[in-house]
Amino acid sequence: MSGCVKKDNAARGALGFALRAVLRFSFIREMSEEKTLSLYTVTLSADQAASLRALLESQGSWQPYEVTHAAFAFKGDKVNVVCYTSGKAVIQGKRTREFVSDTLEPFVTLKPVLGYEEIHHPEWFETHAGLDESGKGDLFGPVVSATVIADESAIKKWLVAGVRDSKSVSSDAAVLKLDKLICETPGVAVKRMRFDMPKYNELYKKFGGNLNRLLAWMHARTLEAALKEKPAPRGLLDQFSTQPLVQRALKDVPENFNLEMRTKAEDDPVVAAASIVARAEYVRSLKALSEQAGEELLKGASAAVKAQAKRIVEKKGADALGNFAKLHFRTAYEALGLPAPEKKQWVARGKKDLL
Repeated sequence: MSGCVKKDNAARGALGFALRAVLRFSFIREMSEEKTLSLYTVTLSADQAASLRALLESQGSWQPYEVTHAAFAFKGDKVNVVCYTSGKAVIQGKRTREFVSDTLEPFVTLKPVLGYEEIHHPEWFETHAGLDESGKGDLFGPVVSATVIADESAIKKWLVAGVRDSKSVSSDAAVLKLDKLICETPGVAVKRMRFDMPKYNELYKKFGGNLNRLLAWMHARTLEAALKEKPAPRGLLDQFSTQPLVQRALKDVPENFNLEMRTKAEDDPVVAAASIVARAEYVRSLKALSEQAGEELLKGASAAVKAQAKRIVEKKGADALGNFAKLHFRTAYEALGLPAPEKKQWVARGKKDLL
């Protein structure tokens, strides 16, 4: 009897493997007909990175080369491999898919992922909304909220094209290119919201000097607008607050609509698309502001950014800084020569969120 059970288990295992292989082949073939994968990123452990390096060094067809912040980098036949000190590995070139499927996964990560997206993450391919923002941590330029709603066909196309979290995209030009692809994809809804800087600074005060509340209101409005254009049963939000601020700000959505929030939600391709759309709008806005300022405005809130803000104050006057910058930033106070206000200590009373 036990022998029969073992045979049945083996048969079921073989059948399951065959089914996964068929699904993988179908998914890869469907995507390959649209576009060849030319970029792939993965995070490796120290042991995996060492294994990858040893593997490439053992094969004479790979040539090492220097890349800033990289632990190692190799050029191969129509594919390059770069592994950074952080553990992030980037595979790029016409033979990316072949390298990942035939070398990286079977000999380094020992986990089949590429082509198994529908098996590992079936929820990715359901029609849903993704929400994200950009510009929140930059002194210059607006905060942009974006909502994207897409279905299976669009999501598959975006995965092949390399749509991913905007923070992992190498350049503004690449962000703008992906934004164009997303916005021109048939059957998707794309909505974004931003304000010019004087209006932003005014709204920040109206929302009690709390950026999370303002951002939640912006997300709620873009989501409502997107749902009117393309209905969806659920949405996913990259979490920026421990409290359900966006859910509370929603006024006009279907009763059964479910908005989830979690950290690192940009792993979801539709949230990643929203991050691209938001970042592209931020990039365009910053370029326009740079033209008004007479110099290229820097991103972030570093010492170099503070020095640039001081130059703007010197050239255009203190009142002009609000035309370019978020005045609630400590960096803005310092550029204006003003003492920065102490950070408010927000306290939750019972279940009421005072953030």
